[in-house]
Amino acid sequence: MIKAILVFNNHGKPRLSKFYQYYPEDIQHQIIRETFHLVSKRDDNVCNFLEGGTLIGGSDYRLIYRHYATLYFVFCVDSSESELGILDLIQVFVETLDKCFENVCELDLIFHVDKVHYILSELVMGGMVLETNMTEIITRIEEQNKLEKQEAGISAAPARAVSAMKEMNIPQKIKDIKLPDLPSIGNLKF
Repeated sequence: MIKAILVFNNHGKPRLSKFYQYYPEDIQHQIIRETFHLVSKRDDNVCNFLEGGTLIGGSDYRLIYRHYATLYFVFCVDSSESELGILDLIQVFVETLDKCFENVCELDLIFHVDKVHYILSELVMGGMVLETNMTEIITRIEEQNKLEKQEAGISAAPARAVSAMKEMNIPQKIKDIKLPDLPSIGNLKF
């Protein structure tokens, strides 16, 4: 099972953190800091697997990571997960981000956090891997984008209605209404 997914830059600033087990916020920050120190001090030509830090589970857990340009993608997993399978999952995640953002960079993760979390939730939910087929994931993301565009049209409907009402010039229309001649009240018998 996946315990946490962390993405941080070369300076240790977290750009994405998803924990599938509850930790208080201060412990989460300590885990991110400790994970960064464990991963960043390693050479690029060494193995991408290492034992988890003391805060995230120690020797029972593995940190599996990839370093792309200015970002580290780190998955903390227990012994039931395949290290090579998780490396492949990281690759699928990064390639999916790259297709969605057209040459993904750190700023995309900062300014499109909701979309990045949506992509991640298509891959992993509750610490379990859901989907590894990138074309299937891209299809779901395109469907979500279509829904968002439709909702944008629906949410804009009240604004369009208000502007249409303003264009109608209601006060003048009220003045122009022709009412039928009504008998005067004095002629009525009770």
